[in-house]
Order: sequence, then structure tokens, then C-alpha cells
Amino acid sequence: MDEIKLKVLKLLSKQYPTIAEASTEIINLQSILNLPCGTEHFISDVHGEYEQFNHVIRNGSGAIRRKIDEEFGNTIRDKEKKALAALIYYPEEKLTLIQESEDNIDDWYRITLHRLVAVTKRVASKYTRSKVRKALPKDFAYVIEELITEKEELEDKELYYNEIIATIIRIGRAPDFIIALSELIQRLVVDHLHLVGDIFDRGPGPHIIMDTLMQYHSVDIEWGNHDIVWMGAAAGSETCIASVIRFAVRYGNLNTLEEGYGINLVPLATFAMETYKNVDCSRFRIRYNTEYDTGDLDLDMMMHKAITIIMLKLEGQLIKRNPDFKMDKRLLFEHVDWEKKTVTVDGKTYDMLDTDFPTVDPADPYKLTDEEEAVVKKLRHAFRHSEKLQKHVRFLYSKGSLYRIHDGNLIYHGCVPLDPDGSFMNVNVCGTEYHGRKLYDVLESYARKAYYLTDDPVEKKKGQDILYYIWAGPCSPVFGKAKMATFESYFIADKEASVETKNSYYDLYEKEEVVDSIINEFGLDSSSAHIINGHVPVEVKKGDTPLKCGGKLLIIDGGFAKAYQSKTGIAGYTLIVNSHGMWLSALEPFESKEAAIRDETDIVSESILVEQYSRRHFVADSDKGREIMKNIADLEELLEAYRDGVIIEKEK
Repeated sequence: MDEIKLKVLKLLSKQYPTIAEASTEIINLQSILNLPCGTEHFISDVHGEYEQFNHVIRNGSGAIRRKIDEEFGNTIRDKEKKALAALIYYPEEKLTLIQESEDNIDDWYRITLHRLVAVTKRVASKYTRSKVRKALPKDFAYVIEELITEKEELEDKELYYNEIIATIIRIGRAPDFIIALSELIQRLVVDHLHLVGDIFDRGPGPHIIMDTLMQYHSVDIEWGNHDIVWMGAAAGSETCIASVIRFAVRYGNLNTLEEGYGINLVPLATFAMETYKNVDCSRFRIRYNTEYDTGDLDLDMMMHKAITIIMLKLEGQLIKRNPDFKMDKRLLFEHVDWEKKTVTVDGKTYDMLDTDFPTVDPADPYKLTDEEEAVVKKLRHAFRHSEKLQKHVRFLYSKGSLYRIHDGNLIYHGCVPLDPDGSFMNVNVCGTEYHGRKLYDVLESYARKAYYLTDDPVEKKKGQDILYYIWAGPCSPVFGKAKMATFESYFIADKEASVETKNSYYDLYEKEEVVDSIINEFGLDSSSAHIINGHVPVEVKKGDTPLKCGGKLLIIDGGFAKAYQSKTGIAGYTLIVNSHGMWLSALEPFESKEAAIRDETDIVSESILVEQYSRRHFVADSDKGREIMKNIADLEELLEAYRDGVIIEKEK
């Protein structure tokens, strides 16, 4: 036995110090391999819409309702199934309504508890008893385990279970027990959540979504471009900070920054009031929702213009110090004719809708004024010292990546940049050209340096600039467009100037040879793998479909953000993968949490079968299973080492 293997086994022996303990763990792991794969839930592009996100998480994109249907079939009415599902999603709120309206509450408790126990048994059946035990709520762990575990030795099982439930009701613990069972069902029905990017921007509650994710039992995140820009802001990139604030004020979501993250925007507000008070800000309208305080409208428009000009200046500085980004065409202040009030974009001259820029010096348009410098410095300090934002971004880094290979499938938010002929696009990053998987890898490496590197300020600054490039760069795999037309959308009336041309990937992803080349590039089997992709809303109204290339590529962004729903016609796609196959769920627009509780409305409109497996998939077929098999092999070597006397058992 070589030294490295012996060292590994000695470390393992500390965890399993006896033959008995190592043997028990082998038996346990072997039994797990023969369990059905757990249900996995894929969600993308939630864009701060926390109420809809929360509902989809609670209902498992229809997984809970399917379990209810499987358990009860035609034995209870559809109305009763809807009521039971709503109770499981929102147990506390639903209980309050029922307690106010139900004539015989004890009878309702009895029926409901029996039904909840039946559903709990069903959702727990694919897990080991040990895993279920770990998920049980502390206060009711013993009682729930008794109710969901078959007692073969009992002659009258029904009497035994009825007596437990009767006692729960008699001692006044039924409401708490219903809540505990409902939350346990939510916990067990989905084994793992994949969030395929874009948690932030547009909607009002990305911070609430992040709090939910941090409490979720098992999750990974594939970063979207809107996550990347927030990560850059938290890392201290001034350009990313200005971009985050611009987006927040534009969509009337400054509360996310001020109340959600405790970021002080008073310096920006004060600067805007002093500098833009008598300036035309009509191009900087606020796209607000019904909760927006219109009393803030004038100030917010001034702040909107102030931060946009600051952002364009900072972006110009970033582009000039990174010529390898090849973003010189975005230096549009240099192409403004200030006398004629025109700007030249891609060789064509347009009239400008606004040139009232009191802080822009035509001779040096990207230089911040002293007042702007002071504002940026204070904003950077606020972002870097927001405890909650830093906690959320550290979670994004620890649970996230630009792409993920999982159970033979490839998951990413945006695209793999392609040239028009379908070949991989070469992208210059710090003097070296990369494409495909290596492009993703080098960008992720710099994304992590931007936040974590402490001993090399030059490399850290480069990482922060690259985070901005990932957000808005023309060859970024997460952005996937030739340009982000911020300048054009504000200052040019002709919509042609604002067109953001998508990467050739989006023209070619119906071609099997192209999709196969991407799958092979990431080391996967193109005969069985799928690409799971977010980022681009599926325009159902125009006949678009989330299934591309015969189902090899799946688009699961159908428009969670309310801003997209009039365009798409639905409120998003999610993906469910279980031991039997893969299904896409098309979601209806979400009215409100109150309607879901009061009217028992749900938001899954239809399920689309992607693939039905020819045989049921078990843990042994998964990445987790392969990891378990390696652990079993190591433990078997440990057993052999104990029996050969190479390692000595420890006394208990």
C-alpha cells in the first residue's frame, strides 16, 4: 500500500475507528444506492419577484399537487385536493382562515391530519429513514416518525394511528402539528434546487429571495448576468455599483438597496438635487409598480440621470484601461457633436434626445467631477460595508458557478459564444484567447479573484473589471449580446440604434451538430445529455417553445419578471427531474399570495414531457451515487487494512 493511500485510510479511520462502524456505513451507503433518485427542481430568471418565487418553491412547480393526486386519486374531490395543497403551501395563513370559518374544527383537524400523514408517507418513501429523521422538526420528530413508519407487529394499526391523532387534537397541538407536517412535505418533495441565474434586478425582493435560498436545504446557483453585476458591486467595482443603482432606480426599487441592504443613498440624492434640479430629466422616467411612492418621482428621476451619467463615465474609464475587452464602440461620448446635438453610432448619425449634461466636459467626457468622485467613494464604502449584501454575495460565491455539470447534463444561464458558422468564438482575456469551456473557466477564476484576492491589488482590480465585462461585454457567455445599448436607449429616438444583437448561439441552437459540439466540449455524452439554459424569455405568444433541438436544449426562462409577461404570455418555465423522467412546467402569472391562500389558486398551467426514462433512475445512476461508490471502495479498503493489521482498530 502506497503512503498516500495509507494516509487517506488513517484519516478515514478517525471517522470509522472500528470494523463494526466501517461495516455499518458500507451497508448504509449500499442501501442508499438502491433508492430512487430524488426530485430536482430547476428555476431561472426570478428577477426579484419574491412572491411568485416563494410560491413556486412551496409548491415544487406542481410536485406537491402531483403527490396529492397520486395518493388520493378519485377518492377525494378536486376541490378538497386544492384546499389540501393550499394548506401545505401556506399552513399558518390557511389555518387562520379555516379556524374562523369551520363549524366543527376538531373533525376538520382529524380528517386533515390523516391526509397530511398520508402525503408525508408518500413523499418520504424514496429516502432512507436516517435522511427523513434528519429532516423532521425537533418538536414533533418522534410522533411524526411513529405516524409515517409502518408497524408490522401491530394487529390494529388503524386504532394505534387514530389514537395518536386524537391525542394531538385533544391536547391542542393540532395547528402546530399541521404546520410541521406541511413544512416537512415541502422539504421532502424536492430533494435539490438548481437556480439557473438572475436572482436580482427588476422585481422588488431579491434580498428576500436570497434569504430564502440561504435557508433552503439543498441548492446550487448558476450565476446570471444580473447576479454578476451585484457580485461586482459587493466586490467594490465602482462601475458595477453605478450599474446596480441605475437599474434599481429605473425600476422604482431603491427600497431593495436602502431597506433591504441598508445602503445609504443620501449622498447620491443630495448630489442629484443640487446638480440636476433645473436640468431636463424627462428621459429618465421610472418604471414603477403599484407599491411605488409617486411622491419620490421627481427626485428619483434626478437620481436616475445622475447615476446614469456617472455609470457611463465609469464604464468609459473601464473600457479605456482594458483595450482587450474590445468595447471601444461603447465610448459614445467621444462621438457626440455637442453643437449639432447628434451622435454617431456604428457609422450612422442620430439626433440626440437629451444633451443637458451639466457634469460632462466635452474635452474629457469620462472624467468624474469632484462632487461625483465624492459620491462614488461614499457609495463604494456603503456597498463594501453592507453586512447583509456581503453575506448574500458570499453565499452566491460558495453555492454558485458560471456553469455546472450535473448527472450528465450541462447547466448554464446564458450561452456558449459561437461564430456564425457554429464554431466556438475565441475571446481575448488578459492577452490569451479562450473559447468554450476554457472561456467559462477563466472568467470564473477572475470572478472569484475579484472578491477574494487580498495580496495582489492589480489582479483583484482586473477581476473586478472582468466582472463588469461578464455583465455587459460583447463576447460574455452570460450576457450573450453584441452590446448593452444603455446610451442609445436613453438618448436616441430611432429604435434601430438600440437593437442588441444576440450571439449566433441563439440562431444555431436548433442544429443538432452545434448542440452536440457544445455538449462534447464540456466532456459529456451528446447521445444522452441535455443543456439546461435560462436568460432568454420564451415568447409563447409568437409560437416559441422552450424545447430546442428536439429537446436536447431546454430554455427555462419564460418570464418570471412581470415586465416580460405581456411579451411572453406566461410567467415562466421551470423544470422537474425525478426518477421517472424530465418535465417542463409552464407557469401562469401569479396574482398574489393572498389570492393563493384565499381562493386556493395555483400557478402551474401545464406540464410538458421532455423525456421519460426507459427504466427508473436510482441513486446509483447519479453523480451522488458515483461519489457514494468511491466512498464504499475506500471503506472496503479500510476494512481490509483493519483485518490485515495495517491499521489498528480503536477501542470504544
